[in-house]
Amino acid sequence: MMRPRVLPMPRRPRVTDTQRVLLLSICIGVFAGLLVVSFHFAIDLASWSTLGTPAGASRVWTVLVPSLGGGLASLLVLLFFPEATGSGLSHTKAALYISDGYVPVRTVFAKFVACAASIGTGNSLGPEDPALQMGAGVASRLGRAFALPRDQVRLIVPVGAAAGIAAAFNTPITAVLFVMEEVIGSWNASVLGSIVLSAVSSVVVSRFFLGDDPLFRVPAFELTHPSELVLYAGVGLAAGLLGTLFVRVLGILRGRLTDAPRHVRIVQPFVAGLLVGILGLVLPQILGAGYGSIDSALHNEFSWQLLIVLAFAKIAATAICFAAGTPGGMFAPTLFVGAMLGGGVGALAQLYWPLPTSPPSAYVLVGMGTFFAAVFRAPMTSVFMVFEVSASYVIILPVMLANLLAYLLARRLNPVTFFEMVASQDGLTLPSHERQRDLRVLRVEDAMRPAAPGVGGDGDPVLHPDQSLDAALHAFGNRTVLAVVSREDLTRVLGELTLDDVLRTYGIGRDSGSR
Repeated sequence: MMRPRVLPMPRRPRVTDTQRVLLLSICIGVFAGLLVVSFHFAIDLASWSTLGTPAGASRVWTVLVPSLGGGLASLLVLLFFPEATGSGLSHTKAALYISDGYVPVRTVFAKFVACAASIGTGNSLGPEDPALQMGAGVASRLGRAFALPRDQVRLIVPVGAAAGIAAAFNTPITAVLFVMEEVIGSWNASVLGSIVLSAVSSVVVSRFFLGDDPLFRVPAFELTHPSELVLYAGVGLAAGLLGTLFVRVLGILRGRLTDAPRHVRIVQPFVAGLLVGILGLVLPQILGAGYGSIDSALHNEFSWQLLIVLAFAKIAATAICFAAGTPGGMFAPTLFVGAMLGGGVGALAQLYWPLPTSPPSAYVLVGMGTFFAAVFRAPMTSVFMVFEVSASYVIILPVMLANLLAYLLARRLNPVTFFEMVASQDGLTLPSHERQRDLRVLRVEDAMRPAAPGVGGDGDPVLHPDQSLDAALHAFGNRTVLAVVSREDLTRVLGELTLDDVLRTYGIGRDSGSR
């Protein structure tokens, strides 16, 4: 009797490490998006429960609410969650470069509760910076839950950061660029795909719950007359000067308040909130993140006098809150100040510029990205942020001109970036990506010498003049000399490179070892 033939079981397709990381990136985007949506709801709930209720119509209550909200939120962080103090970006970078990608879950919880309370009660800060750190915390937790190796957990943190800020801003491209510019500091191809997937996934989740409408209702943009480029250049110069002043004043004020005794630091957020509440009695537009006021400026609802006053009032309120240690981020206030500054210039131009000009709303939009570039020194992010918000190609030229001038002027006047300053005051030594980008890459052509006879035999590894010296070091193996050949003709030897040439170019001597 013949036995029935047993068919082999089909093999399950094996999931590669790369595929697993990409799938995990989508999960990070989904969970970070849900968390940020909940964060927005919590802020709205806190705002409605305090400033939005009939009790919020009371002048005394309007003054007291920011003090109580910011002070109690700061007390929570200072006494029970000290790791959640300071800048979310600085601590995210610290997780990447110091803590092997570890962001405690308790930090995410503390950021959520404290920032929702402080922003929702009217303190002059924004949700984007906390959302970035919360997204990084989600990624860190999921990376450890999936037992990823240490190097992958470290790289998964920027993936979560992009998801958090993308959901908060509703702008995936801006989130990707900001993380590449400020968190990683380079175009890391190994993690770029994961960052894009997480950012898009989080925005899909955010739009499902909050709607497809952009952050602002932006009117159609057009360049009315070429002479307006002079006015946009003026917006850039004004933003560069004001941004430099803002960072310096904030650095001095925060440095002094951070060094205060512990009992004084507990009281500071209560006092800061009280000052913001008093200012909010006269200028309620500066309370909270200020997105509604930016939207009003985009629709020409403010006079030029009020726009300028709001810009300086927001600077004062934000500096007081951030320096005092009130939980919250700096992105939204920066957009607010830039919007009011740009709108003020545009409104003045309509009155006094002899040639045709666009409505002030166009200058509001350009000013948003320009002041952002001056303060945070992230020019690519600021350009694409305005483009993503406006969905207009016409605005690219004015934004690039104004942002470049603001960025260059701010760099010239203040060598220390905002995030460097904050990290230093928080006791963190983090890499300066701006300075790293300025470093000249040394290449083989900078170190090679004329080739000796016989160099470049068949089968030997070769180098090319445009390769970096770092890459060349990996090619040496146990050899002491390599041929440098043309990319056009591999048989054409252009020179040779020795290990001594590499050391000499780097300024390292063979006999310069420690004694």
